[in-house]
Amino acid sequence: MKTILVVDDEPKIVELARDYLEHAGFSVMTSGDGPSAVATVGGRHPDLVVLDLGLPGMDGLDVMRAIRRDSEIPVVMLTARDDEVDKLLGLELGADDYITKPFSPRELVARVRAVLRRTERRPEATDLIRVSGVSIDVPRMRVDIDGRSIELTATEFEILTTLARQPGRIFTRSQLLDAVHGVAFESYERAIDTHVKNIRRKLEPDPRRPRYLLTAYGVGYRFADDEG
Repeated sequence: MKTILVVDDEPKIVELARDYLEHAGFSVMTSGDGPSAVATVGGRHPDLVVLDLGLPGMDGLDVMRAIRRDSEIPVVMLTARDDEVDKLLGLELGADDYITKPFSPRELVARVRAVLRRTERRPEATDLIRVSGVSIDVPRMRVDIDGRSIELTATEFEILTTLARQPGRIFTRSQLLDAVHGVAFESYERAIDTHVKNIRRKLEPDPRRPRYLLTAYGVGYRFADDEG
């Protein structure tokens, strides 16, 4: 049984999340502040953390930093509706997904399950990536889809590979720029949009309705998950 740590200072949200997660078959621990959350992660090693960013004292972003110093445990952030900056910062710090308050508890359960699936199957730096019908041969820099070979530039290939290694995970433009460091000449994040547009033109059956490289509006991009 997987153990989920729910971190929020609103008792009603904690109770609601705990009830739905336990009903879905998870064991649940809870915390109402940042320091105790960090201590719980370090001492009891949950399988996933649901982390509210608006915590008293030590805020959620500081908790995220503390967790990532010692652990790669998956984290799903809870954010306020208008906190786009916090969403971006949280993803930059290594969060795996986010959900906006107010949220459906069923959606929270679905997000938790999806993140656990992704992290459980997350490959190391493998030489061959196959996802959603796309095959990427990393050493040969070769991409094939439905028996068709796709020619990509070095920068386009690095972006596609970064996204495809972790299907479903949202990457910010800044994270994608980091992935192509030493390959791309551009230092401006919006250059990523141009590269993604070019990849879609080569890869997608209909670039206007992408099937593989999906946009997370206001945040960045993700590669389509096999589960959809």
